Amino acid sequence: MRDREAATPGLEGRRLSTKETAELLGVKPETVYAYVSRGQLSSRRDPGGRGSTFDAKEVEALARRNMRETGGSSSTGGELSVRTRITLIDKDRYYFRGVDATELAARYSYEEIAEWLWTGELRPGVTFTAPEASVNVARRAVDALPEHSGPTDRLRVAAIAAAAADPLRFDLSEDAVLGTGRTLIPTLVAALPPLRHDHRDEGPLAQRLWGRLSGRTPDDASLRVLDTALGLLVDHDLAASTLAVRVAASARAHTYAAVSAGLGVLEGPLHGAASGLAHRLLLDVLDLGSAAPVVADELRAGRRVPGLGHRLYPGEDPRARALFTLLEDVPGAAPALAAARDIVTTTARHTPLHANVDLALAVFTVSSGMSASAGETIFAIARTAGWIAHTLEEYEERPLRMRPSGRYVGERPPQPLPGPLGR
Repeated sequence: MRDREAATPGLEGRRLSTKETAELLGVKPETVYAYVSRGQLSSRRDPGGRGSTFDAKEVEALARRNMRETGGSSSTGGELSVRTRITLIDKDRYYFRGVDATELAARYSYEEIAEWLWTGELRPGVTFTAPEASVNVARRAVDALPEHSGPTDRLRVAAIAAAAADPLRFDLSEDAVLGTGRTLIPTLVAALPPLRHDHRDEGPLAQRLWGRLSGRTPDDASLRVLDTALGLLVDHDLAASTLAVRVAASARAHTYAAVSAGLGVLEGPLHGAASGLAHRLLLDVLDLGSAAPVVADELRAGRRVPGLGHRLYPGEDPRARALFTLLEDVPGAAPALAAARDIVTTTARHTPLHANVDLALAVFTVSSGMSASAGETIFAIARTAGWIAHTLEEYEERPLRMRPSGRYVGERPPQPLPGPLGR
């Protein structure tokens, strides 16, 4: 702490240019003048008349103050903290740009929520459509994958193929990124192989996605659950995949590449694939008729029971609560709902864990005749909109700021050169 608070050598008595001040504070030059207008910094006109200068000691004090106020490592126990206006999680509720996310998902479509997240404006009735050329390239790339490829494999390849087909992908202006988001998401959906020969790519995104997840004809209640799930899962603060997206955006990777980074992390079993584990657990409970032996087998194998608990919600996951309410109206969902309740009740005998969104997704996928990987697909498509919102924010920040320093714990130099093996 003392090292961090100590004055930087060589700054005592110096005057800094606007550029130097912005770099030291980690902000854009315009923000420096905003600090001046708010009385947080004092400036002096350069004698040469080419701009303003700032007292180095005052700038350094402001930098330290900003670090404390924005959650630097000195106040978060070493955890990375990133300023964002997108999502707030607070007391078993979460908010998109200050609005209750569950209320947004109950009233608006996935595309409308995505627009709200990106622009802070609602566009009633908006639907996303993909250019035919982009879809064709993405489909050809996905079709070339082995048959056993998972959904995230397909989506990542589709994103890379769509990027290669877009000569404007390196344009990181806000309008260009918004345009990419509105076409990339439907391209990802369209690139997935349909499960019915009579499936048509039209209507809301949830309807188009359904035909890639289930061979059944959808009813209105099921489509509502799918669309609501997409809206609920759009963003969830700095999850691991979202952090990867922001690191990529910090390095000024284009939007397709940033989304691809998120998809890579999402494939981990502790993140996007969690709903698949809950799906298989539900099937086992339905097969045996009771959660008790299934839960016992999970615990005996040293595994945590999937679909339960969330580190950010001491109580009930609000996303699960919203989906379970809607699932009550889905024809044929009653057995899976009962199995989910049995799992919660069985584990609650010793550990008061609540159902999380993965268990709710599993109830939906099981009762809709979908595969175990369907929840991962829903999660990935939904979260793409949130990732794009985070790229928009990160492109406005100082480049390459996501560069923590390593704490070296190896052998201290100088060490002798190693000799060849076997001698």
